[in-house]
Amino acid sequence: MPLAPLSAQKAPSIPHEKYTLPNGLEVILHVDRSVPIVAVENFYKVGSGDEKVGRTGFAHLFEHVMFMGSENVPVGKFDEWLEAAGASNNGSTNFDRTNYYETGPSNALPLMLWLDADRMGWLLPTMDQGKLDLQRDVVKNERRQGVDNAPYGKADETILPVLFPKGHPYSWGVIGSMDDLSAAAVDDVKGFFRQYYAPNNATITIAGDFNADSAKAWVQKYFGNIPRSPAAITRPVVPAITLSKDSVLVVEDRVQLPRVYYTWHGVKSFSPDDAALNALADIIAGGKSSRLYRTLVYEKQLAQDVRMSNQSQKLDGMIQLVVTAKPGVLPSDIDAEITRALATVIASGVTDRELTRVKNGMRASMLDGLANVSSKAFRLSYYNYFTGNPDYLAQDLARYDALTPAAVQRAARTYLAGTPRLVLTIVPEGKTSLALTSATLGGIK
Repeated sequence: MPLAPLSAQKAPSIPHEKYTLPNGLEVILHVDRSVPIVAVENFYKVGSGDEKVGRTGFAHLFEHVMFMGSENVPVGKFDEWLEAAGASNNGSTNFDRTNYYETGPSNALPLMLWLDADRMGWLLPTMDQGKLDLQRDVVKNERRQGVDNAPYGKADETILPVLFPKGHPYSWGVIGSMDDLSAAAVDDVKGFFRQYYAPNNATITIAGDFNADSAKAWVQKYFGNIPRSPAAITRPVVPAITLSKDSVLVVEDRVQLPRVYYTWHGVKSFSPDDAALNALADIIAGGKSSRLYRTLVYEKQLAQDVRMSNQSQKLDGMIQLVVTAKPGVLPSDIDAEITRALATVIASGVTDRELTRVKNGMRASMLDGLANVSSKAFRLSYYNYFTGNPDYLAQDLARYDALTPAAVQRAARTYLAGTPRLVLTIVPEGKTSLALTSATLGGIK
């Protein structure tokens, strides 16, 4: 029985108002009175890609420092005052941006805005060696837990410097290196803050149950006097990057099972082939109904798990397929199955049913993101940064509605067929003989 496409359903709009303060702060307002909840998204246009060689990890470090109090907010009070008002907060960092967000009852909105403004405009007077050392140690411990001492934790730090040339903004991990974190001085960190954590490099999005006129007055009152960054804010500009040949790497780790990472260069976010690559990754190994999951995990029981993703960013992207072998299974046996599966997609394409499943899944996921004001606030900020249009949902869905099996096959041929790739095998210590090599790696044409 054929799957029914959901594309006939009209894409909802997210009504909003967008304006800019004289100091450059972008403001996006979306009123939703369905529940007495409000969300505030502080979206700074800075990520690890804005760092410099030898000064990595600063963006992620500030994700922690920004919760440590400011001139009018003593240490520990940021969380305490929000929680007393029934609100919650958090933050995240990636290559391209850092976001801080709060969600709580509607009457907590003035408090949220005041707290966010105080740390944007008046954090530096309280930034000292003690705070830096404390949060640096927190980040170092996070790095130890998530990278240095985590099984397979060194994968990204092995892949990125090979996939991207030295000095490229994506050639180091978001968390930064231990050496750079240790070497960071207070003046270095303050200089990074002055340039990037300024109103002319930020967007404040408010979504939920509030009065727009009141919100505008509070935004003006709390943020209006914060000065612009003293230096021009520019994103790095890099040329298109390609691998000249296959790179085959092996890393020994304290793991029980071999894991293989296949990585190709991809595309920038929202570029013409972005949606087709998302669909391709989903069909090949995007979930339990994907081709490789059925073959490797269910039918032949060669792998513990397999997943594929298209990771598009503002400056570049990568396509990655990751598979973990079952006990006693050689990565070369799994590679043979992967080579056959990719060759089949390249030669014969994908089915209408597979593509319909992807389209329906994408639509359901995007529409589910409208279920609460917090996710709507993030989506408005995200679309605004990457496309310039906060209400880009309909256009985003249209990218997938327009996909055809031929477009997905063309993407497979363009980005996977005969294209240089990086193949990393992480093996148990002392068992490098298990790793894929140039001689045992299957060719994809």
